[in-house]
Amino acid sequence: MQDNNMELLWQTSHLAGGNLVYVEQLYDSYLSDPNSVPEEWRSYFDQLPRVDGYSAKDVPHSTVREQFLHISKNKALTASSATPASAVSEHDAKQVKVLQLISAYRIRGHQAASLDPLGLMERENVEDLDLSYHGLSEADLDTEFQTGSLAFGPETLPLRDIVSGLKQTYCSSIGAEYMHIVDTKVRAWFHARLESVQGKPEYERDTRFHLLERLTAAEGLEKYLGSRYPGTKRFGLEGGESLIPLVDELIQRAGGYGAKEIVIGMAHRGRLNVLVNTLGKNPKDLFDEFDGKKLIDSSGDVKYHQGFSSNVMTPGGEAHLALSFNPSHLEIVSPVVEGSVRARQNRREDAVGNSVLPIIMHGDAAFSGQGVVMETFQMSQTRGYKTGGSIHIVINNQVGFTTN
Repeated sequence: MQDNNMELLWQTSHLAGGNLVYVEQLYDSYLSDPNSVPEEWRSYFDQLPRVDGYSAKDVPHSTVREQFLHISKNKALTASSATPASAVSEHDAKQVKVLQLISAYRIRGHQAASLDPLGLMERENVEDLDLSYHGLSEADLDTEFQTGSLAFGPETLPLRDIVSGLKQTYCSSIGAEYMHIVDTKVRAWFHARLESVQGKPEYERDTRFHLLERLTAAEGLEKYLGSRYPGTKRFGLEGGESLIPLVDELIQRAGGYGAKEIVIGMAHRGRLNVLVNTLGKNPKDLFDEFDGKKLIDSSGDVKYHQGFSSNVMTPGGEAHLALSFNPSHLEIVSPVVEGSVRARQNRREDAVGNSVLPIIMHGDAAFSGQGVVMETFQMSQTRGYKTGGSIHIVINNQVGFTTN
């Protein structure tokens, strides 16, 4: 008796519950084409008994499931406006691809940005930004898709308008790289600020005139120094004049939020321009230093290493500016600024960092190439050294900034 039970167990072990999905798939294949399954399975399925002697061929279960799915997707549609389930599925699939396209522009759009006004640099094609890469084509440009988390336009837009808005936001004269940030709220902040104006914010007339005045002052000083002192080492700001209105806005905005002191550290490039147009150093004093009429009040260091301090008015009241002395090597000023800020915060009993703000400016190569910058970043959130966050500005022919 025991031998018979063991034999039956061996004969039916392949029908155990763990094999249910596999056996069902084989049976569906058998019903569609008996020759598509192995011979032993075909023989087994041929011997299955029919209920109440019914010998008609069974229908594949997958076909039945697809039919019920089709009915459920279309039951709410009227006969005049009904859309086949296959068409709905195709649109849903392309909707996912549109969202992937939006994400691609946020991640890699800066690599296609127009950052070379002379057009000398040949940009490599970024495949992620092509419609074909995401399974889309020009035939889809007039189809409306949901915009997801895009900060411009209504909830649905034609693909043509979505692509146009993304190009204006991420591929014009501003390149934004921020998707590596792990804080979702910070990324959403960038989304809202960049996409809501599509990379081209509208300013009031007075604001535009103020920006023009700052740019004119920055360019005028560089031209004057270049023509009056040709060949003299001055580390000019040509091509990066936007640094001056940028720093001016940072100071005014910080003062409006309650900052009482701002400590600035920077490299050589643009230093003389910042001294005159941001901190208010008298241009005559600078020219006298160039002419040798005035000795630099220091231990013999050069003029483009000098520090300075002054007070400026902001919407929140008077703020004190301090530009740190900057002897070589250049980037050692980064931890010096952070230490000065931490000391000033301790003196003001400011544990959060609301009253004293550090601003550090780097050359583009020094930012990543000199270890002291990365080491300063690494220590920025440690208990004994943090200052509540600092602003780092990278100066080249274009000006960009990052925060920590």
